[in-house]
Amino acid sequence: MHNSLFFCTFVADLILIHMKIRISLFAMLFMALPMFAQVHITITDSTWSTSELSSLVGQTVIFDAPIVVSSNANGNYTVGPWRRYHPENQGVAGSEEYSTTVRINSATTFSLTGISGYHRCGEKIYNLKAKVNSSNSLSMIDGTWKGDTRSDLESRLPELGDYRILVCAFNLENYFVKNLGPEYLGANSYAEHQQQRKKVSKALKRINADIYGLVELEQGNDAIAEITSDLNKNLPGRNYKYFNDGTTGSSQKVDFVYDANVVEPIGTPAETNVELSYRKKMVCFREKATGEKFIFSINHFKSMNTGGADRRENEAKAVVKLYNSYRQNANIRENDVLFMGDFNCYAMTDPVFVFLNNGMIDLHRAYHADSSYSYMFGGLANYIDHAISNETLYRQITGMAAYHINSDEDDKYTYDKSSDETMFRCSDHDPVLVGLKPDSTLSQSFEPYISNDIMASDSVGFYYIYTTTTEDPVIYFDIYTINGIRICPPTRIIYEGDIFESHTKYYSLNNNNPKLPDEVKAFLPLPSGLYILHFYYKGQIVSHKLIVR
Repeated sequence: MHNSLFFCTFVADLILIHMKIRISLFAMLFMALPMFAQVHITITDSTWSTSELSSLVGQTVIFDAPIVVSSNANGNYTVGPWRRYHPENQGVAGSEEYSTTVRINSATTFSLTGISGYHRCGEKIYNLKAKVNSSNSLSMIDGTWKGDTRSDLESRLPELGDYRILVCAFNLENYFVKNLGPEYLGANSYAEHQQQRKKVSKALKRINADIYGLVELEQGNDAIAEITSDLNKNLPGRNYKYFNDGTTGSSQKVDFVYDANVVEPIGTPAETNVELSYRKKMVCFREKATGEKFIFSINHFKSMNTGGADRRENEAKAVVKLYNSYRQNANIRENDVLFMGDFNCYAMTDPVFVFLNNGMIDLHRAYHADSSYSYMFGGLANYIDHAISNETLYRQITGMAAYHINSDEDDKYTYDKSSDETMFRCSDHDPVLVGLKPDSTLSQSFEPYISNDIMASDSVGFYYIYTTTTEDPVIYFDIYTINGIRICPPTRIIYEGDIFESHTKYYSLNNNNPKLPDEVKAFLPLPSGLYILHFYYKGQIVSHKLIVR
């Protein structure tokens, strides 16, 4: 009896001990579970900060939003949910846009190691899986890369519409032929220049423009003659010519190369030598097939490290003054104008406002809202390579874009640091392209508006009424909270069709609109509250209040 009782007690104790061990092991595993969990990081607006990663050091995280490369210098990658832009490219110094950009640049970016292969700035990583080393340093484990690769850029130019004339403005980063060596601005040797020549030649061939406005050429004719010769050799059937301006020297100039089969100049270029000589020129071109004319102004203002912005503002005023005089010339009699070149100033600075205050249109803003760039400085995207037109020429422009073959590339691929002979990183500036379909008879009039400023669900309509237009206008929109936080990126309006009466088109902001990008649908339906809709049109911003109930 005792033996049986002892045996039963012994077995019960064994079972209890076994259960306690299992419970203890389960508890230990349960307590350790957060150490191995994959935490999903959801980023819904610009209030997100990398400080939220501080409590996740040592853990694995997965980002639900795409992560974009902002800098790739020397293989060191800086990334974040938004690309970093120079504050003065996004807003006037001291403005809310300026301050928000400063905060986002510092609070939402982190370094990312463990990246395999070479990736360009602007490329995005979807479903990034990474280990958190610190709030501003992560190690990549997995992810899917998307974005423009070198092969993509080689296979196609930016979308510029159905143009007849392609205009290219391009800062060649000191293209010198005669004055070589460390005491001059360009290549240090003949061998270096030949490397530079190969890269630049391939870029100009791929662009295949009808008119080039070239910046940072060596004064004299040797450099521009070499470029023109290479173009004619590389593009059979073209008949490129240049202007003999009679200059000599070891400094820079701007000038034109044009296909005489397509356009012809009316006379010789006019120029202003305010502040700097040979760096602000314009000429009127006539399209040979139609007789249509326009003035093309190519410029290179003083660099930012040589004098204050007031000197570049003086240059801008001098260019506008020259235009107002030149266009009244008896042989010209033409108002349509396209100002391009390296103004050495950001979008929201006084030299640019000189043009805008004279009724001109910033084509970067008109065609790309505030997402445009052509240059990188300190890891911050911006455009100092401008394209500005007057109202009447704007109606004849089919598209405008920077061709990102340089600014998104690692500097190590430049001609003086690498044996790379591709067109990529042939300069530190991107070429800026404008498509033209000259037609001085075009007229266009419309005003974007919304159907109702009270939005009961996730749907609101945008409309425009037009008189005469060959294509839909280029209008972008974005959405801000009342506190100034942008929750929807700049998105081009692709109109769905005509409604009610002729000359009226519509676009609906709801998940049923097949032309609404998925990245915008992700923000819908909007929570109840007050929002601000911004429409970007011809470089201007039209704002509307939106109440969601």
